[in-house]
Amino acid sequence: MDTRQSPHTDGPAGSRPEHEYPFHRPSAVEVPPLYEELRAQCPVARVGLPSGDEGYVVSRHEDVRTVLADPRFSRAATVEPGAPRLSASAPPMAGGLFTMDPPEHTRLRKLVSREFTARRVQNLRPRIQELTDGLLDEMERTAPPVDLNTALAFPLPVMVICELLGVPFEDRDRFRAWSDAFVSLTSHSADEVMSQRMSMVTYLGELVQRKREEPAGDLMSALVSARDEEGSLSEQELITMGITLLVAGHETTVSMIGTCVLTLLRHPEQLAALREHPERMEHAVEELLRINPIGDGGPLRVTLEDVEIAGTRIPKGSAVLAAICSANRDERRFTEGPTAAFDPFRPSAVAQLAFGHGPHFCLGAALARAELQIVLGTLVRRFPTLKLAEDASELRMTTGMMVHALDRLPVTW
Repeated sequence: MDTRQSPHTDGPAGSRPEHEYPFHRPSAVEVPPLYEELRAQCPVARVGLPSGDEGYVVSRHEDVRTVLADPRFSRAATVEPGAPRLSASAPPMAGGLFTMDPPEHTRLRKLVSREFTARRVQNLRPRIQELTDGLLDEMERTAPPVDLNTALAFPLPVMVICELLGVPFEDRDRFRAWSDAFVSLTSHSADEVMSQRMSMVTYLGELVQRKREEPAGDLMSALVSARDEEGSLSEQELITMGITLLVAGHETTVSMIGTCVLTLLRHPEQLAALREHPERMEHAVEELLRINPIGDGGPLRVTLEDVEIAGTRIPKGSAVLAAICSANRDERRFTEGPTAAFDPFRPSAVAQLAFGHGPHFCLGAALARAELQIVLGTLVRRFPTLKLAEDASELRMTTGMMVHALDRLPVTW
């Protein structure tokens, strides 16, 4: 059945959409099967959102790219009064990269983009390798089984972003609680989200003051200088930028390390091929990014005018989710065999949209790629007998969050 209709033509007033977002995910190693149906029959689907508002999910690769790049799909509009919301727990946080459009978004992004260039990340690789080696040394001294999340997937990205920003690593457990609240869909109440948000704002405010008094060679010190000496951003923008970089700089990479390792361990033949050809790990990471979504949809956008996508009119003021999870499985774009299959040598894997597209393309994409390449390459080299300590069917993803992660990953060797 084709359900491609707008709210103005979808039947009796007050009728609910056929589908509720987020869609059901059968297990830790499967994406919602509904996406395959939507790509085939209803590429722009009207859905109910956790907030109680309604919106649209766009599921095909070409259309998702359009939503991500077209300025008619606005991030800034998501914080306007009365805008549709994704979550009922708390409104989005204004004044940051995730809730701005160009030119304001361009101005803020320019302030930090130099820290995430390919050259800057290349210079960071020896340090990332050193941190990875240290964590794996510690893991090797531990009697298996171990939880790879605790031993590697969580601490490595946190160490990297803390060093880059100049944030004390010993506060990492606080980051986890804050991040969970920031990416909550239904896992936290509105009061819990606001409490964690205010705690993080207070923390960053205190950190900013310390950087004013004792500046260092880190990114937060540079942002404080840009605020105080150049007037390039407001105090609110400064603190929100720190929060954005701290949360986004580790949350998604933590998730990806765990799911990528799980994928490799579930495919021993492909893993053996990568051990034989370690130089191919760089390309394999693109396939791992394609097949392991960090969430079902990207951040919410709101249409600034009526827009037609795949023959469907999306009215002005509508909430729209670009389902990167689905786009990365689109049979129209990834044509070398079943898109649900893991093929580390798939040529089209480089077309994956895990980092987004357009003006909001992930600022830390080069850093995340470097971390994944180094972590996965080092892990499979140093632990040639690594395997799951439990059946994959026993593993679970976190729920009620915009970012999915394995709640644990027990391994042995």
